[in-house]
Amino acid sequence: MSTAEKKKSFPSPFELPTPEGAEGWEELYPYYCLVSPERQELEEGKFWFFDGMHNPEPLYPFDTIMTENWWVALSQMTNRVWAFPPAIGVDQRVINGYLYVAPNICDDPVKVAERQVYFTRRAGHYYENWDEIFDNWKVKAKDCIDRLKAIEFTPLPEYEKEEYVTGHRGLYSSHDLLCKYNRLIENMLEMGSYHFEMLNLGYGAYLTFREYCQSAFPGIADQTVTDMVSGIDIVLFRPDDELRRLAKLAVELGVDKVITDNTSPDKTVELLKKTKEGQQWVQSLEDSKDPWFWYSTGVGYCHADPVWMTDMRLPFTALRGYIEAVRRGEKVDRPLDEILEKRARVTAEYRELLPTEEDRESFDGLVNLARKVFPFVEDHNFYVEHWHHSIFWQKVRELGDLFVSSGFFADREDIFYLHRHEVSDALYDLLIGWATGTQPRGEVYWKPVVERRKAKRDALAKWAPPPALGTPPKSITEPLTIMLFGITQETVEEWLSVGQDSSNILKGVAASPGKVTGRARVITDPEQLYEIQKGEILICRITAPSWAPVFPMISAAVSDVGGMMAHTAIISREYGLPAVVGTGFASSTFKTGDLVEVDGNFGTVKRLEEAV
Repeated sequence: MSTAEKKKSFPSPFELPTPEGAEGWEELYPYYCLVSPERQELEEGKFWFFDGMHNPEPLYPFDTIMTENWWVALSQMTNRVWAFPPAIGVDQRVINGYLYVAPNICDDPVKVAERQVYFTRRAGHYYENWDEIFDNWKVKAKDCIDRLKAIEFTPLPEYEKEEYVTGHRGLYSSHDLLCKYNRLIENMLEMGSYHFEMLNLGYGAYLTFREYCQSAFPGIADQTVTDMVSGIDIVLFRPDDELRRLAKLAVELGVDKVITDNTSPDKTVELLKKTKEGQQWVQSLEDSKDPWFWYSTGVGYCHADPVWMTDMRLPFTALRGYIEAVRRGEKVDRPLDEILEKRARVTAEYRELLPTEEDRESFDGLVNLARKVFPFVEDHNFYVEHWHHSIFWQKVRELGDLFVSSGFFADREDIFYLHRHEVSDALYDLLIGWATGTQPRGEVYWKPVVERRKAKRDALAKWAPPPALGTPPKSITEPLTIMLFGITQETVEEWLSVGQDSSNILKGVAASPGKVTGRARVITDPEQLYEIQKGEILICRITAPSWAPVFPMISAAVSDVGGMMAHTAIISREYGLPAVVGTGFASSTFKTGDLVEVDGNFGTVKRLEEAV
């Protein structure tokens, strides 16, 4: 590669040094997700961008089930099911432990035309029957969750049950345990397929509306387009709405002081149970918890992210803030009426600018379709990444307990240092030992492997992954890449010009309008959410839906990754906060305490004063 070419490219995946102490990190991951010297020309010819949205930290071996799940599920929907004309699928590689993805494109005009026929017919069927299909989707998703809940991992018995013998069952605990593990994995892959059944069609409808507006109204801002589809009442906001309801109830019942005076959720609940009014409030809390507290503080793709159901610090922190607002007589509900009023006004203004009735009919059809599909784009998150995935991680931990009791692991969390295929092997090893009475090799084999892998992953965590690798693309057409990740030709050019040693100004996607100056609060770990102060500007790699309770406290939001349909963008618009997403480097450029100006109208973030 010439010097001139290098200036126009990102680093090669093969040029990156291995972090000190992480030598041999490749053993943590399957061969098929690593870059391969045998395909070096192919690997370097692709545009790889860091997926800090779903996996901001080095992947745990078992957690790769999430990434590999969507690697197939998303790509098959784009390529083999819907046959999006210009987009094929999204490829993946794990590089120094971090997930990089690359959109594949179809640039053969003949093939594009062939795919257009399939897409028009198949997508048209879904768009025409969207509401009915979405209702059925919820039934399928809930059934998948119920079947996941029913899976239980229990210790193997000393002797089989008498009824297995007298009932001539012929199948015993070894078979049952293998079947449970297989069902666990199959259940995850099943939900992955449901995850992407309608998602790219949702992004595609919005992308089509956006492109229409850009053509009909040259120079229209992305925020103006989103204003016309904002103001949705979706399931994903329900957990935060439950906290607001509980805050109002606490004040009504006169138990609010107990909640605001205690920082420990467990202690708070214990104290509340001592009074009749407190018991009433606790019962209301319990009624809300399932399903609304199956809410990850991350995006659900990593087992290590705390979940409200088992770690109530975040919801109780939000509760205290809402209670104080209620005491002051403030309205704690989302400004939905204002957003809907703006939506109607902006839509009418732009509709009137169209020259013909035919144009207005096209506009009406596209904006109505974008509004129709939008609830799925957000609501699927709760069913899939939060409700389902949080329970999935709990079930894996239960299996980890079984391995601990059998002497394979020292801690239930050790299971996450094995890939799912290795867990299958370890499970059979355990069954051999149980059946024969011989010590299984796993008792002496896995503990040193786990310790070695822990050290390697810890070393990988100290590495700062660059935002992109490989060859910049000629075009980006894959809907998810554009709408969710915010990766466009402009993004690529910005990253090429900025580099790791960024200046005091970063440019990203203008995701929610407004201009604010304030002190930065840089969040790189959900544990830091409890440090946020009123009026600060949230700067992070990406937000999670469960962070919604902190949005009433902040004055603006900035993220490294994300597009117009990323959660940071959507929730900022719903709360009326300025936001800039897809900056690439914000969380590493700025630090907590910096005086920062966020311009959500033009997509810039500027440091005005460095923290002392």
